[in-house]
Amino acid sequence: MSVTPSVPQRGAWPRSRLAVFLTVLGPGLVVMLADTDVGSVITAAQSGAQWGYQLLSLQLLLIPILYVVQELTVRLGIFTGRGHGELIRDTFGGGWAWVSVAGLAVASVGAIITEFSGVAGVGALFGVPRGWSLSLAAGFLLVVVWTGSYRRVERVAIALGLFELVFVWVAFRAPVHGAQVVQGLAHLPLRNPDYWYLVAANIGAVIMPWMVFYQQSAVADKGLRPEQYTAARWDTAVGAVLTQLIMAAVLMVTAAVLWNGHSTAPLNTVGQIAQALTPTLGETLGRTVFGLGILGAAMVAAIVVALAAAWGFGEVTGYKHSLEQYPAEAPWFYTVFSAGVIGGALVVAFVPDLVALSIGVEVMNALLLPLVLGFLVALARRALPPQHRLRGAYFGVVIAVVVLTAGLGVYGGLSSLI
Repeated sequence: MSVTPSVPQRGAWPRSRLAVFLTVLGPGLVVMLADTDVGSVITAAQSGAQWGYQLLSLQLLLIPILYVVQELTVRLGIFTGRGHGELIRDTFGGGWAWVSVAGLAVASVGAIITEFSGVAGVGALFGVPRGWSLSLAAGFLLVVVWTGSYRRVERVAIALGLFELVFVWVAFRAPVHGAQVVQGLAHLPLRNPDYWYLVAANIGAVIMPWMVFYQQSAVADKGLRPEQYTAARWDTAVGAVLTQLIMAAVLMVTAAVLWNGHSTAPLNTVGQIAQALTPTLGETLGRTVFGLGILGAAMVAAIVVALAAAWGFGEVTGYKHSLEQYPAEAPWFYTVFSAGVIGGALVVAFVPDLVALSIGVEVMNALLLPLVLGFLVALARRALPPQHRLRGAYFGVVIAVVVLTAGLGVYGGLSSLI
């Protein structure tokens, strides 16, 4: 089944390649910065603290895998002009659309709680009461989305997410020893179920259900056109490299500071992770830098996750779902977004120390991969115009990537039960 593109026309676009890229830049970069959310940072920190550099190679391997997956969302969004949930509904029927959005709901609940746990944790580092930090964060997110167009929300999200680059700066200052890095890359404890559990957590921290929904819907909502496809792919590629460099940086910092050749105690709070920066930067600067990085990660991810849920449910139910529409024009869209933000903040306000659930949330994402990636590949084979469908050698590459990634994620996630 092919779907006629319905991308809105927004006037003439700049002709130079750089200008086109800068105009297109956004959906891929935003979703990738959100990918390095609080749960991902905690997972990377735990990986470095418990296994040193033995999970560093996985971070690098996930760059092309992440690109392959998210490039399909770009292709679907541009050449159909429709969001992920809407396309599943139109291609496979309402029942399958509700199955997909149910998976999105489960992943979004876990993610939004994790983001606000990070906000509360940073507030605690500086003596800010949990109620105040959560209220300020939630209020800021509501104002940004309720009063802004898609482009304004995108710019704010990018500005927040770029604070995560402080982790890369810290990695350059950490006491990383090359010999230990090489040894960690060469010796992988493949028979240890605890290692495989963190493999699953890292895969789930990089490929998440809400990312697929968000980027495809954002591409459609931004109104990107077929002639901008190449620039949109570069947007995704740059974001994929950037997010994994941040993950690798967090892992290397905690490995250099906390790992001593054997497993250490789990890192369950943002305060414990912040202490990893103290030997390198000093207590005050270390807490400040870490706080900026975590807040940036939490806020951009909260925007993306809540918007992904609002778009997903709107696409399946048919209610109006665009940031280009005012709240009075799309009340259910803004209500779902607000419910996600306010609900996440309230849960974290009344239930203590939910940061410890972060790794479990990422493992849950890994267990959802067969469903998420299965729908993505099926759409790329059936819903795209014939000339843009997956075919030939690249189709084989995509199938191999999907099967391997989903298989490793499920195996690792269930490793503790085997």
